[in-house]
Amino acid sequence: MPAIRVTRILEQVICEQGKPKCIRVDNGPEFISKEFSTWCKDNHIEIRYTQPGRPMQNGYIERFNRSFRESILDAYLFDDITQVQLLAEEWVNDYNSKRPHEALEGKTPLEYRVQWSLSIQSTPAESTAC
Repeated sequence: MPAIRVTRILEQVICEQGKPKCIRVDNGPEFISKEFSTWCKDNHIEIRYTQPGRPMQNGYIERFNRSFRESILDAYLFDDITQVQLLAEEWVNDYNSKRPHEALEGKTPLEYRVQWSLSIQSTPAESTAC
């Protein structure tokens, strides 16, 4: 994903969730780019890079990647990219809307988000977790 797309998505997330103080990312090209670094600096967001070769420093995304790989990429043979996109869309919807997560107190991400939104009411809180 190009850095400019990453920053556009982050702009949307900030509008919905509020601005974080920092972001933990790996050393992928989209995150070490001048575009991303400048965007973070302009938005007063600290970048915390994981150490190369230390994927568990970003364990949540590693867990997500493994789940997606096992459930979709390793489970099917695809004829074209459209099949991958359709199955991926269904899986993400299930993962975010229907599947309870231990880390979210047994709630689905959607249920947890609703509870979180109610707890902060109408004022978005700045995130300090990285």
